[in-house]
Amino acid sequence: MYLGIDLGTSGVKLLLLNGAQTLVATADAAVPQHRPQPTWSEQHPADWMAAVEAAVAQLRAQAPAAWAQVRGIGLSGHMHGAVVLGGQGQVLRPAILWNDGRASAECAQLEDAVPTSRQITGNLAMPGFTAPKLLWLRTHEPAVFGQIRTVLLPKDWLRLQLTGDAVSDMSDASGTLWLDVQARAWSPAMLQACGLETSHMPALAEGSAPMGTLRGDVARRWGLGDGVVVAAGAGDNAASAVGVGARTAGQGFVSLGTSGVVFRVTDAFAPATERAVHAFAHALPQRWHHMSVMLSAASAFGWVTRLTGRSDEAQLSDAVGALSTTRRAQAPLFLPYLSGERTPHNNAAATGAFIGLRAEHEAADLAYAVMEGVGFGLLDGLNAMRAAAAGQGRAAGDAVGSTATVQAELVEARTAPGATDSALALVGGGARSNPWAQLLASALGTPLQRPQGAHAAAALGAARLAAMACGGDEAHWCQPLPADATFVPQPAQQALLAERYARFVALYPALQSQF
Repeated sequence: MYLGIDLGTSGVKLLLLNGAQTLVATADAAVPQHRPQPTWSEQHPADWMAAVEAAVAQLRAQAPAAWAQVRGIGLSGHMHGAVVLGGQGQVLRPAILWNDGRASAECAQLEDAVPTSRQITGNLAMPGFTAPKLLWLRTHEPAVFGQIRTVLLPKDWLRLQLTGDAVSDMSDASGTLWLDVQARAWSPAMLQACGLETSHMPALAEGSAPMGTLRGDVARRWGLGDGVVVAAGAGDNAASAVGVGARTAGQGFVSLGTSGVVFRVTDAFAPATERAVHAFAHALPQRWHHMSVMLSAASAFGWVTRLTGRSDEAQLSDAVGALSTTRRAQAPLFLPYLSGERTPHNNAAATGAFIGLRAEHEAADLAYAVMEGVGFGLLDGLNAMRAAAAGQGRAAGDAVGSTATVQAELVEARTAPGATDSALALVGGGARSNPWAQLLASALGTPLQRPQGAHAAAALGAARLAAMACGGDEAHWCQPLPADATFVPQPAQQALLAERYARFVALYPALQSQF
């Protein structure tokens, strides 16, 4: 029996997987998020552990016999967060999260300090990454910075509590801007630019490697035996890739979680920084991946549900599904930049907006606009990846072009031959919505297969990594999941979306000066 622990932004999800790869039980517990100032996003690490303990209690109650047979644990978690520890291992301040935008100025500072940073890391410096956060701490909280002895990512802080070992995996470490992503090793130059050394960093391992065992006191508290293996694990997106069986070049998924992601496996390190596409190490040895990221996806639908006074996202989704083609064509447009944006704009200051509101619009019209706007944001990201794959981008290290150039390249990629891709998996909490899934398939020009257990792909991937850490074969444990539904592009829907996407693409440059 294998336990997957996925630390998400809104809560933790635990999953029990047996040797036949059958999901035995799941449990979850919420984690509060704090926004003490505009653009800031923080959590208290103690809340993560409390949520894990609550979810463990649920699993033990649901499946006591299966629980007692757990022999391996895998960890997944939201990436880029900064957990800073003092000399006694104490947390020095709340963790700064991936969707925190306070460190914009520090990004330029970091790239000026290391002119080759994009070639080393495979990424633009963005405020969401870990390294700019540490530069911000050095400037704005020097007393805290001076006490730092260890910097950990969120899931790796959980591992420290479970095993006593400071370890990270290659996929999660890729999102710090401290990793030499091709060499799969810490970069002394990037660390030094932040006033840090390799001694501040955890050990590195491939995601499927066994990296410690569950502490005896934790095992006894949880009712488990001795010698439970803990895998190195993965960042949440690489874990989701393992969960859906994306292990070879070209395989990938679209994720509708708190953020929105398009993920494709590559067999080589291939930076595509010109369009703010991420090039990270995969959780599996000697593989990498491209990834586009938008900061508000399913979270935007939760927001519009609350905004319109509704209590049930599923009911609002159903109302969207019932809208006529005419109502959809007359809906407002929505810019989904509620927390700024990454791919392709790399603008932490970007904000959301409804454009074209009229008195006759109702909750379902706004909800449709949000679904569509998130879909268009994902299409922007996919187009950036298509452009990179087609060699339309500039060399790694080149600056992001003008807004006009970005928009022109997005349109060119959208209309280029081969813009319809092979099928991708569809995962994340938002994947439960059939109307949204169908809209995405048409918007992206890509068949989407929603696998069984799509809402728990990261936790499943963590459990699969645990099985591999216990000696399981990768090819066996990384098989694609059977689909419970497939959504294909619909030409009539695509015609409507194409007209509205052209208007959507024009809005960002028109409104950029107002952000």
